[in-house]
Amino acid sequence: MALRGYLFIIAAALLWGNIGPFSRLAFSQGIGPMEVAFWRAVMAWGLFAAHAALRREVRMERRDIGHIVVFALLGVTVFYASYQVAVNRGGAALAAVLLYTGPAWVTVMARLVFKEALTPVKLLALALTLAGVVAVAAGSGDAGLERGFDLLAIGAGLCSGLCYALYYIYGKHFSGRYSSPNLFLYLLPIGAVSLYPLVDFSPKTPTAWLALAALAFFCTYGAYFCYYLGLHYLEASRAAITATLEPVVAAVVAYFWWGEYFSLPGYIGSAAILAAVVLVVWDGTRRTLR
Repeated sequence: MALRGYLFIIAAALLWGNIGPFSRLAFSQGIGPMEVAFWRAVMAWGLFAAHAALRREVRMERRDIGHIVVFALLGVTVFYASYQVAVNRGGAALAAVLLYTGPAWVTVMARLVFKEALTPVKLLALALTLAGVVAVAAGSGDAGLERGFDLLAIGAGLCSGLCYALYYIYGKHFSGRYSSPNLFLYLLPIGAVSLYPLVDFSPKTPTAWLALAALAFFCTYGAYFCYYLGLHYLEASRAAITATLEPVVAAVVAYFWWGEYFSLPGYIGSAAILAAVVLVVWDGTRRTLR
C-alpha cells in the first residue's frame, strides 16, 4: 500500500514539474504570463467544479468566506501570476527551485500564526534556504535564456514560494472540513476574476491551446488528484519529501526541452534548498514519532 502511495506522489511531482516547460511552450506561441495564469485557473476550475459536483461537495460555510477570498487572491491570483513571471523571466528550472523556498516561509509563518517554536533544525533549514537562494541567483545567469541575472525573476520566484507556503497554512486551517475539489471550486474562479484585468488576450494557435489545456488538466487538476490520493497511503511528511522531486523534474525537462541550465553555484544552491526542505520535514516527522 505504501508503494502505491509513493507512486501517486511521484506522479504528482512529475506533473507539477512540467508547469514551467508547458508554460514556456505557451509563451513561445505569443501568450503572455498573465494570460497563461488566467487560463490555467479557468480551465482547472471547470475540472474541479465537475469533480466537486459529482461528489456533491459544494458547500461553503459563511464564516469561511473571508478566508477563502484572501486565500484565492494570494494562493491563486498572486501565486499563479508570480510563478508565470518567474518562468518567463528566469526559466522553468529557476522558477521551480525558488518555489521550494515555500517550506522556509512556512517555518516563519507558523511561528507568527501558530506560535510554533523555531528549533535549531528549523533555523539551520532557514539558513540553508537563504544561502541556496543567493547561490541560485548567482548561478542563474546561464539559464539558457540568453539573459544575465534578473532581479524580477528572483523576486517573482520567491513570491511564488511565499504563496505556495500559504497552502500549508490554510490547509491546516481547513483540514478535515473541505475536500480539495470543494476548496478549488471557490478558490479558482475568484483567482481568475482577479487576474482578468491584468490580461492582454492574444490570438491563440492550436499549440497554445494544447499547452494551456495541459497546464490545467495535467499540471493542476491531475497533479493535485494524484497528490491527495497518495496521502491516503502515506504520511504527509513522507509525501512532502517525495514531492521535492518536482524541481528536479522541472530542471531535467527544461534542460532537454528548452536547453536551460545553471552554472555550478546554481546547482549547489538548488541542492541546499532541497536539503532544507528534507531537513524541515524530517524534523517534523521525528518530533511526531516521539
